[in-house]
Amino acid sequence: MSAPITLLLIAATCVVSLVAFRTPSLLMRLILWPPAIDRHRQYDRLVTYGFIHADFWHLFFNMFTLFFFGRQIEGWMAAQKGPWVFPLFYFSALVVSILPTYLKHQKDPNYRSLGASGAVSAVLFAFILLAPWATIGVFFIPMPAIVFAVLYIAYSIWMDKRGGDINHGAHLAGAAYGVLFLVVMDAGVIGHFLEELSHPSFG
Repeated sequence: MSAPITLLLIAATCVVSLVAFRTPSLLMRLILWPPAIDRHRQYDRLVTYGFIHADFWHLFFNMFTLFFFGRQIEGWMAAQKGPWVFPLFYFSALVVSILPTYLKHQKDPNYRSLGASGAVSAVLFAFILLAPWATIGVFFIPMPAIVFAVLYIAYSIWMDKRGGDINHGAHLAGAAYGVLFLVVMDAGVIGHFLEELSHPSFG
């Protein structure tokens, strides 16, 4: 499957993340640090935070997921509207998924966030809207995509309330944006989703 934008995003994210692992000054310039946006107008951080990661496994799982589902969504969007839609979707998902976090911590000099998880969640949930019964492997356990979606949302809400180092709020915002973007792009996907749900097919 030809998916040049997805592959380019993966390559760019891997290169920037790997360099940032060894270059703390680069990491600190790209990371989402609210005061830098609020005081210094460094709005680029609303995007650049998604190209750096906390460690190798953080990077691997995000890019692994993007590779499998980004290609599908890129192909569908290109066929529907043109090749420019997927990059618009991905970059806007980076911004939208982090906005609630930024607004919540706008005055907090101790808060930082990084990683492509919010945008990747948008891609994943866009795919689930199109193929709810597709099989998704979660830690080598196969399950229908719609079942994964319910578990993912429930887990993210629970963990977001508990707090911690992982930005589950961005995961939730990204998931919601992925669904909303597709509905705005083509309202017919709602009917398609409901029709697919009414005909369970495992695998």
